[in-house]
Amino acid sequence: MNDSETLARSLTRRFGGRWSAQPLRASSFCSTWHARGRGMDAFVKSLPMSSAPVLEAEADGLDALAATRTVAVPAVHGCWCDEEAGLAVLAMQWMTLRLPDAGFGERFGRALGALHRALPPAGGGCFGWHRDNMLGGTPQRNRWSAHGGRNGWIAFVAHERLGALNARLAHRGAPAALRAAVDQVIAALPGCFDDGYAPRASLVHGDLWSGNWAMLTDGTPVVYDPAVSCSDAEAELAMMELFGGPPSGFWQAYRQAAGLHEGYPRRRALYQLYHLLNHVLLFGGSYEQQALACAHRLLKGSG
Repeated sequence: MNDSETLARSLTRRFGGRWSAQPLRASSFCSTWHARGRGMDAFVKSLPMSSAPVLEAEADGLDALAATRTVAVPAVHGCWCDEEAGLAVLAMQWMTLRLPDAGFGERFGRALGALHRALPPAGGGCFGWHRDNMLGGTPQRNRWSAHGGRNGWIAFVAHERLGALNARLAHRGAPAALRAAVDQVIAALPGCFDDGYAPRASLVHGDLWSGNWAMLTDGTPVVYDPAVSCSDAEAELAMMELFGGPPSGFWQAYRQAAGLHEGYPRRRALYQLYHLLNHVLLFGGSYEQQALACAHRLLKGSG
């Protein structure tokens, strides 16, 4: 029995009826499939059962985003472990996408602003999440901060974001100069928030580069592949600017929906450093120099 047949039988055991599955190769971190059965299409991810928490965390993040009723996400049809197939499976709504139109950026800005403005579903104003999840292929640690506000956020960034990745870099044998620079950035974190900005916990997608947003055929913005947490919304925006930028019309609509502190540009590199360090872990190469240069800009106060 080939992999497609194995997955199709798992879908049949879960949902009934007859299913087929065609491989998509849409991810480098798991197997992806276009599945058909019971008169519907589904986008399916699968991994060995030992990696079930990866897909369970994704399903949890999609459900949390959907519950805010702000930005569209694929509906989760089911997430399960199939011992007979030896697979963990996540089945989601199949979404047909098209190229963004002229008004997409404005609609996206309003939707994301509404998400960031919404009351987070957990945490009571603290930062973190009720489970760890994945940032691409890297585990993302989400232990709750002891407090909310400025001090809680600084502690969260220090321990759960930059500190956690720096420990992984040390384990991987990353250059000592990079790890030392990250430690220096952590020590200097309070200076990034000396302009009166008070971070507020918002539910964020967490990995919102341009490959993780799109437009449905009816013009609705949609996001997927989340790494959710309750974090400072500025961290989300910085990631969106790291590899390109939001579509035209986004910024004005976002500011109208959620506001944006005038000091965001000086903190942008801080949040981008986290994602650059993750890319060092995932891909190495030139990202080491990019991350080091980013850290040095922060330490010089040029953001």
